[in-house]
Amino acid sequence: MKIGVAGIGHGVFGKRNDATAQELAFEPFSEAMEDCGITQQDIDATIIGSSPEYHKQRSLPGVVTEYIGMNPKPAFLTEAACASGSAALLSAYGFIRAGMFDVVAVIGVQKMMELSTPEILALMGRVGDVQWESNFGTTFPGYYALYARRHMHEFGTTEEQMAQVAIKNHFYGTKNPKARFQKEVSMEKIMSSKIVASPLKMFDCCANADGAACLIIANEDKARKISDTPIWLEGVGSATAPFSVLNRASISTIPSAVEAGKQAFKMADCEPKNIHVADVHDCFTIAELMAYEDLGFCKRGEGGKFIEEKQSYIGGKIPVNVDGGLKSKGHPVGATGTSMAYEAVKQLRGEAGERQVDGAEIALTHNVGGIGQYCFVNIYKR
Repeated sequence: MKIGVAGIGHGVFGKRNDATAQELAFEPFSEAMEDCGITQQDIDATIIGSSPEYHKQRSLPGVVTEYIGMNPKPAFLTEAACASGSAALLSAYGFIRAGMFDVVAVIGVQKMMELSTPEILALMGRVGDVQWESNFGTTFPGYYALYARRHMHEFGTTEEQMAQVAIKNHFYGTKNPKARFQKEVSMEKIMSSKIVASPLKMFDCCANADGAACLIIANEDKARKISDTPIWLEGVGSATAPFSVLNRASISTIPSAVEAGKQAFKMADCEPKNIHVADVHDCFTIAELMAYEDLGFCKRGEGGKFIEEKQSYIGGKIPVNVDGGLKSKGHPVGATGTSMAYEAVKQLRGEAGERQVDGAEIALTHNVGGIGQYCFVNIYKR
Protein backbone atom coordinates (compact mmCIF):
# COMPACT_ATOMS: atom_id res chain seq x y z
CA MET A 1 0.00 0.00 0.00
CA LYS A 2 1.36 3.41 -0.97
CA ILE A 3 0.95 6.19 1.56
CA GLY A 4 1.19 9.81 0.57
CA VAL A 5 1.27 13.36 1.85
CA ALA A 6 -1.82 14.97 0.37
CA GLY A 7 -1.79 18.34 2.10
CA ILE A 8 0.68 20.54 3.97
CA GLY A 9 0.65 23.66 6.10
CA HIS A 10 3.27 25.62 8.04
CA GLY A 11 2.97 28.42 10.58
CA VAL A 12 5.52 31.14 11.18
CA PHE A 13 8.23 30.07 13.66
CA GLY A 14 9.40 32.53 16.28
CA LYS A 15 8.48 34.08 19.60
CA ARG A 16 4.73 33.83 19.13
CA ASN A 17 3.27 35.83 21.99
CA ASP A 18 0.24 36.33 19.77
CA ALA A 19 -0.88 32.68 19.91
CA THR A 20 -1.62 29.84 22.31
CA ALA A 21 -0.51 26.29 21.50
CA GLN A 22 -3.90 25.45 20.02
CA GLU A 23 -3.88 28.62 17.93
CA LEU A 24 -0.40 27.74 16.68
CA ALA A 25 -1.76 24.32 15.66
CA PHE A 26 -4.76 25.81 13.86
CA GLU A 27 -2.59 27.93 11.52
CA PRO A 28 -1.00 25.06 9.56
CA PHE A 29 -4.01 22.75 10.01
CA SER A 30 -6.31 25.18 8.20
CA GLU A 31 -3.64 25.80 5.55
CA ALA A 32 -3.20 22.06 4.98
CA MET A 33 -6.94 21.46 4.61
CA GLU A 34 -7.16 24.30 2.10
CA ASP A 35 -4.12 22.88 0.31
CA CYS A 36 -5.91 19.61 -0.46
CA GLY A 37 -9.50 20.88 -0.44
CA ILE A 38 -10.94 18.85 2.43
CA THR A 39 -12.79 19.53 5.68
CA GLN A 40 -12.67 18.04 9.17
CA GLN A 41 -15.29 15.50 8.10
CA ASP A 42 -12.79 13.95 5.68
CA ILE A 43 -10.17 13.30 8.38
CA ASP A 44 -10.34 10.13 10.50
CA ALA A 45 -7.94 11.04 13.32
CA THR A 46 -5.41 13.59 14.57
CA ILE A 47 -1.93 12.83 15.88
CA ILE A 48 -0.08 15.55 17.76
CA GLY A 49 3.72 15.52 17.94
CA SER A 50 4.87 17.53 20.95
CA SER A 51 7.03 17.48 24.05
CA PRO A 52 4.48 18.08 26.83
CA GLU A 53 6.72 19.48 29.55
CA TYR A 54 7.17 22.79 27.72
CA HIS A 55 3.44 23.55 27.83
CA LYS A 56 1.42 24.95 30.68
CA GLN A 57 -1.59 23.15 29.16
CA ARG A 58 -1.79 19.46 30.08
CA SER A 59 -3.16 16.86 27.64
CA LEU A 60 -2.46 18.97 24.57
CA PRO A 61 -4.25 16.72 21.99
CA GLY A 62 -7.54 17.30 23.78
CA VAL A 63 -7.43 21.09 23.65
CA VAL A 64 -6.02 21.13 20.10
CA THR A 65 -8.64 18.69 18.81
CA GLU A 66 -11.42 20.81 20.25
CA TYR A 67 -9.98 24.04 18.88
CA ILE A 68 -9.50 22.76 15.33
CA GLY A 69 -12.99 21.25 15.21
CA MET A 70 -12.05 17.56 15.19
CA ASN A 71 -14.29 16.28 18.01
CA PRO A 72 -15.40 13.48 18.33
CA LYS A 73 -12.65 11.94 16.13
CA PRO A 74 -9.79 10.20 18.00
CA ALA A 75 -6.63 12.09 18.94
CA PHE A 76 -3.19 10.88 20.03
CA LEU A 77 0.08 12.32 21.34
CA THR A 78 3.60 11.20 20.41
CA GLU A 79 6.70 12.26 22.30
CA ALA A 80 10.29 11.58 21.24
CA ALA A 81 11.94 14.81 22.39
CA CYS A 82 13.05 16.87 19.36
CA ALA A 83 11.76 14.15 17.00
CA SER A 84 8.19 14.15 18.32
CA GLY A 85 6.79 15.41 15.00
CA SER A 86 8.43 12.59 13.07
CA ALA A 87 7.15 10.10 15.64
CA ALA A 88 3.64 11.41 14.95
CA LEU A 89 4.17 10.98 11.21
CA LEU A 90 5.39 7.40 11.62
CA SER A 91 2.39 6.66 13.86
CA ALA A 92 0.03 7.95 11.17
CA TYR A 93 1.83 5.84 8.59
CA GLY A 94 1.35 2.76 10.76
CA PHE A 95 -2.33 3.42 11.43
CA ILE A 96 -3.01 3.79 7.72
CA ARG A 97 -0.94 0.72 6.79
CA ALA A 98 -2.95 -1.26 9.34
CA GLY A 99 -6.20 -0.13 7.72
CA MET A 100 -7.53 1.58 10.84
CA PHE A 101 -7.69 5.03 9.22
CA ASP A 102 -7.66 6.35 5.66
CA VAL A 103 -6.77 10.00 6.30
CA VAL A 104 -4.85 11.35 9.30
CA ALA A 105 -3.90 14.91 10.26
CA VAL A 106 -0.40 15.06 11.74
CA ILE A 107 0.34 18.26 13.63
CA GLY A 108 3.72 19.02 15.17
CA VAL A 109 3.31 21.90 17.62
CA GLN A 110 5.34 23.47 20.40
CA LYS A 111 4.88 26.54 22.56
CA MET A 112 8.34 26.90 24.11
CA MET A 113 8.79 30.61 24.68
CA GLU A 114 6.52 30.83 27.72
CA LEU A 115 9.42 29.32 29.67
CA SER A 116 12.57 31.20 30.62
CA THR A 117 15.94 30.25 29.13
CA PRO A 118 17.13 28.67 32.42
CA GLU A 119 13.93 26.59 32.59
CA ILE A 120 14.43 25.40 29.00
CA LEU A 121 18.10 24.64 29.64
CA ALA A 122 17.15 22.57 32.68
CA LEU A 123 14.57 20.61 30.69
CA MET A 124 16.92 19.99 27.79
CA GLY A 125 19.74 19.02 30.15
CA ARG A 126 17.56 16.13 31.28
CA VAL A 127 17.61 14.58 27.81
CA GLY A 128 20.67 12.83 29.20
CA ASP A 129 20.64 10.19 31.90
CA VAL A 130 19.40 11.83 35.12
CA GLN A 131 21.28 9.40 37.36
CA TRP A 132 24.79 9.67 35.97
CA GLU A 133 24.83 12.72 33.68
CA SER A 134 22.37 15.59 34.07
CA ASN A 135 22.77 15.70 37.86
CA PHE A 136 26.37 16.66 37.22
CA GLY A 137 25.49 19.70 35.14
CA THR A 138 25.21 18.49 31.56
CA THR A 139 23.38 20.75 29.13
CA PHE A 140 22.06 20.20 25.64
CA PRO A 141 24.83 22.33 24.07
CA GLY A 142 27.31 20.59 26.36
CA TYR A 143 26.54 17.18 24.89
CA TYR A 144 26.99 18.41 21.32
CA ALA A 145 30.19 20.18 22.38
CA LEU A 146 31.47 16.75 23.44
CA TYR A 147 30.58 15.40 19.99
CA ALA A 148 32.30 18.35 18.34
CA ARG A 149 35.50 17.98 20.35
CA ARG A 150 35.68 14.27 19.57
CA HIS A 151 35.02 14.89 15.87
CA MET A 152 37.76 17.51 15.81
CA HIS A 153 40.15 15.14 17.59
CA GLU A 154 39.47 12.16 15.31
CA PHE A 155 39.14 13.87 11.95
CA GLY A 156 40.73 17.30 12.18
CA THR A 157 37.39 19.08 11.78
CA THR A 158 37.74 22.82 12.42
CA GLU A 159 35.57 25.46 14.06
CA GLU A 160 35.55 27.31 10.74
CA GLN A 161 34.08 24.26 8.97
CA MET A 162 31.30 24.09 11.55
CA ALA A 163 30.69 27.80 11.07
CA GLN A 164 30.20 27.19 7.34
CA VAL A 165 27.01 25.28 8.23
CA ALA A 166 25.57 28.35 9.94
CA ILE A 167 26.58 30.58 7.03
CA LYS A 168 24.81 28.29 4.54
CA ASN A 169 21.66 27.79 6.57
CA HIS A 170 21.19 31.46 7.36
CA PHE A 171 21.78 32.27 3.69
CA TYR A 172 18.91 29.99 2.69
CA GLY A 173 16.82 31.13 5.66
CA THR A 174 16.57 34.55 4.03
CA LYS A 175 14.52 32.83 1.32
CA ASN A 176 12.06 31.20 3.77
CA PRO A 177 9.25 33.49 5.03
CA LYS A 178 8.35 30.94 7.73
CA ALA A 179 11.80 31.10 9.37
CA ARG A 180 12.45 32.84 12.67
CA PHE A 181 15.71 34.40 11.46
CA GLN A 182 15.91 35.80 7.93
CA LYS A 183 19.32 37.43 7.99
CA GLU A 184 22.69 36.21 6.76
CA VAL A 185 25.63 35.79 9.13
CA SER A 186 29.35 36.12 8.39
CA MET A 187 32.31 33.98 9.41
CA GLU A 188 33.62 36.87 11.48
CA LYS A 189 30.32 37.25 13.35
CA ILE A 190 30.09 33.53 14.09
CA MET A 191 33.69 33.15 15.23
CA SER A 192 33.51 36.20 17.49
CA SER A 193 30.17 35.27 19.08
CA LYS A 194 30.00 34.22 22.72
CA ILE A 195 31.05 30.70 23.64
CA VAL A 196 28.11 28.57 24.79
CA ALA A 197 29.92 25.27 25.32
CA SER A 198 33.38 25.20 23.81
CA PRO A 199 33.94 24.84 20.89
CA LEU A 200 30.31 25.75 20.17
CA LYS A 201 29.57 29.45 20.03
CA MET A 202 26.22 31.24 19.97
CA PHE A 203 25.92 31.05 16.18
CA ASP A 204 26.69 27.32 16.23
CA CYS A 205 23.46 26.75 18.17
CA CYS A 206 19.86 26.80 17.00
CA ALA A 207 17.29 28.91 18.84
CA ASN A 208 14.16 27.89 20.69
CA ALA A 209 10.90 28.87 19.03
CA ASP A 210 7.13 28.56 19.04
CA GLY A 211 5.49 27.10 15.97
CA ALA A 212 3.59 24.32 14.22
CA ALA A 213 3.42 22.46 10.91
CA CYS A 214 0.77 20.07 9.61
CA LEU A 215 0.65 17.13 7.19
CA ILE A 216 -2.43 15.40 5.80
CA ILE A 217 -1.43 11.73 5.38
CA ALA A 218 -3.61 9.36 3.34
CA ASN A 219 -3.67 5.95 1.70
CA GLU A 220 -3.10 5.84 -2.04
CA ASP A 221 -6.77 5.91 -3.06
CA LYS A 222 -7.64 8.88 -0.86
CA ALA A 223 -4.38 10.72 -1.60
CA ARG A 224 -5.03 10.62 -5.34
CA LYS A 225 -8.60 11.84 -4.85
CA ILE A 226 -7.80 14.80 -2.64
CA SER A 227 -4.50 15.91 -4.15
CA ASP A 228 -3.30 16.62 -7.68
CA THR A 229 0.30 16.18 -6.50
CA PRO A 230 0.53 13.59 -3.71
CA ILE A 231 4.07 12.96 -2.52
CA TRP A 232 4.74 9.35 -1.57
CA LEU A 233 6.43 8.29 1.64
CA GLU A 234 8.52 5.51 0.12
CA GLY A 235 10.99 4.76 2.92
CA VAL A 236 10.73 5.07 6.68
CA GLY A 237 13.41 4.31 9.23
CA SER A 238 13.45 4.70 13.00
CA ALA A 239 15.99 3.68 15.61
CA THR A 240 17.27 4.36 19.10
CA ALA A 241 20.66 4.67 20.78
CA PRO A 242 21.76 4.20 24.40
CA PHE A 243 20.27 6.96 26.50
CA SER A 244 23.57 7.61 28.24
CA VAL A 245 26.50 8.68 26.09
CA LEU A 246 28.67 6.67 28.50
CA ASN A 247 27.26 3.53 26.89
CA ARG A 248 27.97 4.46 23.27
CA ALA A 249 30.86 3.06 21.28
CA SER A 250 31.56 6.45 19.70
CA ILE A 251 30.49 10.06 20.21
CA SER A 252 31.59 11.26 16.78
CA THR A 253 28.50 9.68 15.22
CA ILE A 254 24.80 9.29 16.04
CA PRO A 255 24.24 5.51 15.87
CA SER A 256 20.45 5.80 15.71
CA ALA A 257 20.81 7.96 12.58
CA VAL A 258 23.02 5.40 10.88
CA GLU A 259 20.51 2.62 11.60
CA ALA A 260 17.39 4.65 10.69
CA GLY A 261 19.07 5.73 7.44
CA LYS A 262 19.87 2.14 6.48
CA GLN A 263 16.24 1.14 7.05
CA ALA A 264 14.85 4.03 5.01
CA PHE A 265 17.25 3.55 2.08
CA LYS A 266 16.50 -0.18 1.93
CA MET A 267 12.74 0.34 2.02
CA ALA A 268 12.85 3.08 -0.62
CA ASP A 269 15.24 1.02 -2.77
CA CYS A 270 17.68 3.88 -3.23
CA GLU A 271 21.12 5.05 -2.09
CA PRO A 272 22.46 8.28 -0.61
CA LYS A 273 23.69 9.38 -4.04
CA ASN A 274 20.09 9.26 -5.33
CA ILE A 275 18.85 11.95 -2.90
CA HIS A 276 18.17 15.27 -4.61
CA VAL A 277 17.49 17.38 -1.49
CA ALA A 278 17.62 16.75 2.25
CA ASP A 279 16.56 18.32 5.52
CA VAL A 280 18.72 17.18 8.43
CA HIS A 281 18.72 17.91 12.14
CA ASP A 282 21.11 20.83 12.61
CA CYS A 283 20.37 21.67 16.24
CA PHE A 284 24.08 22.56 16.34
CA THR A 285 26.44 23.02 13.42
CA ILE A 286 28.37 19.87 14.32
CA ALA A 287 25.11 17.90 14.10
CA GLU A 288 24.77 18.70 10.39
CA LEU A 289 28.35 17.62 9.68
CA MET A 290 27.72 14.35 11.51
CA ALA A 291 24.47 13.86 9.56
CA TYR A 292 26.33 14.09 6.23
CA GLU A 293 28.48 11.19 7.37
CA ASP A 294 25.81 9.15 9.18
CA LEU A 295 23.57 9.23 6.10
CA GLY A 296 26.35 8.38 3.65
CA PHE A 297 26.42 11.70 1.82
CA CYS A 298 30.18 11.62 2.33
CA LYS A 299 32.74 9.34 4.00
CA ARG A 300 33.21 9.24 7.75
CA GLY A 301 35.30 12.20 8.86
CA GLU A 302 34.75 14.19 5.65
CA GLY A 303 31.75 16.25 6.78
CA GLY A 304 33.91 19.36 7.21
CA LYS A 305 35.31 18.99 3.72
CA PHE A 306 31.78 18.42 2.34
CA ILE A 307 30.52 21.79 3.59
CA GLU A 308 33.80 23.56 2.79
CA GLU A 309 33.45 22.52 -0.85
CA LYS A 310 29.80 23.70 -0.81
CA GLN A 311 28.56 20.22 -1.68
CA SER A 312 25.47 20.80 0.51
CA TYR A 313 24.50 24.00 -1.32
CA ILE A 314 22.09 24.09 -4.25
CA GLY A 315 24.30 23.05 -7.15
CA GLY A 316 26.40 20.73 -4.97
CA LYS A 317 26.15 16.95 -4.63
CA ILE A 318 23.21 17.00 -2.18
CA PRO A 319 21.58 20.31 -1.17
CA VAL A 320 20.89 20.20 2.57
CA ASN A 321 18.67 22.45 4.70
CA VAL A 322 17.87 24.89 1.94
CA ASP A 323 14.86 25.99 4.01
CA GLY A 324 17.34 27.36 6.56
CA GLY A 325 17.32 24.32 8.82
CA LEU A 326 16.81 24.58 12.55
CA LYS A 327 19.57 27.21 12.65
CA SER A 328 17.53 29.73 10.71
CA LYS A 329 13.95 28.51 11.21
CA GLY A 330 14.28 27.98 14.95
CA HIS A 331 13.52 24.75 16.79
CA PRO A 332 10.02 24.34 18.25
CA VAL A 333 10.88 20.77 19.20
CA GLY A 334 7.52 19.08 18.50
CA ALA A 335 7.12 20.86 15.16
CA THR A 336 10.59 20.31 13.71
CA GLY A 337 9.89 16.88 12.14
CA THR A 338 6.69 18.03 10.45
CA SER A 339 8.45 21.20 9.27
CA MET A 340 11.10 19.05 7.58
CA ALA A 341 8.40 16.97 5.86
CA TYR A 342 6.68 20.17 4.72
CA GLU A 343 9.90 21.29 3.01
CA ALA A 344 10.41 17.89 1.38
CA VAL A 345 6.92 18.06 -0.12
CA LYS A 346 7.37 21.67 -1.28
CA GLN A 347 10.61 20.71 -3.03
CA LEU A 348 9.14 17.65 -4.75
CA ARG A 349 6.11 19.64 -5.90
CA GLY A 350 8.45 22.30 -7.31
CA GLU A 351 6.89 24.97 -5.06
CA ALA A 352 9.91 26.08 -3.01
CA GLY A 353 10.44 29.37 -4.87
CA GLU A 354 13.93 30.90 -4.52
CA ARG A 355 15.20 27.85 -2.66
CA GLN A 356 13.90 25.32 -5.19
CA VAL A 357 16.24 22.50 -6.20
CA ASP A 358 15.65 22.02 -9.92
CA GLY A 359 14.29 18.63 -10.89
CA ALA A 360 14.04 17.31 -7.33
CA GLU A 361 12.26 13.95 -7.31
CA ILE A 362 13.62 12.26 -4.17
CA ALA A 363 13.88 13.98 -0.79
CA LEU A 364 15.13 12.85 2.61
CA THR A 365 14.41 14.07 6.13
CA HIS A 366 16.53 13.24 9.20
CA ASN A 367 15.10 14.16 12.61
CA VAL A 368 17.07 13.44 15.79
CA GLY A 369 15.46 13.30 19.22
CA GLY A 370 17.37 14.42 22.30
CA ILE A 371 21.10 13.78 22.00
CA GLY A 372 20.56 10.93 19.54
CA GLN A 373 18.43 8.60 21.64
CA TYR A 374 15.90 8.60 18.80
CA CYS A 375 16.18 9.17 15.07
CA PHE A 376 13.67 9.09 12.22
CA VAL A 377 14.74 9.10 8.57
CA ASN A 378 12.10 9.36 5.84
CA ILE A 379 12.45 9.26 2.06
CA TYR A 380 9.86 10.88 -0.19
CA LYS A 381 9.33 10.51 -3.92
CA ARG A 382 7.25 12.28 -6.54
